[in-house]
Amino acid sequence: MNLVIDIGNTCVKLACFNDGNIIECIRVDRIDAKVGLRDFCKKYHFSKGIYSTVTDLDPEFVLEINKLSFPVMALVSGKTSIPLVNHYSTPFTLGADRLAAVVGANYLKPGCNVLVIDVGTCITFDFVSAQGVYEGGNISLGPTMRFLALHEHTAKLPLIERKGEVSMLGDTTEVAIRSGVVQGIKYEIEGYVRSFLEKYPDLFVYLTGGVHMNLHFSEKMPIFANDFIVLIGLNRILEYNNEIV
Repeated sequence: MNLVIDIGNTCVKLACFNDGNIIECIRVDRIDAKVGLRDFCKKYHFSKGIYSTVTDLDPEFVLEINKLSFPVMALVSGKTSIPLVNHYSTPFTLGADRLAAVVGANYLKPGCNVLVIDVGTCITFDFVSAQGVYEGGNISLGPTMRFLALHEHTAKLPLIERKGEVSMLGDTTEVAIRSGVVQGIKYEIEGYVRSFLEKYPDLFVYLTGGVHMNLHFSEKMPIFANDFIVLIGLNRILEYNNEIV
């Protein structure tokens, strides 16, 4: 069994894989990650593991990983071998979560042109070609950042919750802000998908990320939700490195 750890800006995902399938996945707050890891590893007989992070690691969490009885590798962009051709000009600056996501997408849809859209602290758009080449991607503000920016860079706009009423036209300031942010993200995603469809009519789109939003897309949009695309990619990278060794 494989242990897969995805460390994000706000939480840590721990997953158990067996023969390429997810057995269990849990999410813990970063402050509870050390205890969560310890308890999770008591449930399964892991033989190897992998982790990726988008932020600086807590030294105590690193120590907890190093104390495990099985080898755990770190995904390091630009250094760790991956089963894709990476055309990113600055591979060492590429977020590990973005790299794992396109590996996961290519593993699930080999021979397909795939766009991965990850809605989290940031919104990322990453493309992997049918030939297994990661061509690059873009980074945009996530919903929390947008709400904060509207509040902090204006004199009177309030900071509101993401959850709540969304309409075509807001009839209160709260609804107007929420609708502007949520609808803006929806239109941004649809715009990217339409542009890629013009060049790649067979495009497949994975929507993933830690921020869940009620985004209702047209049935004509080839958008499919997958909450585990990064974890699947990490597990694939772990197995790939085991194969080449």
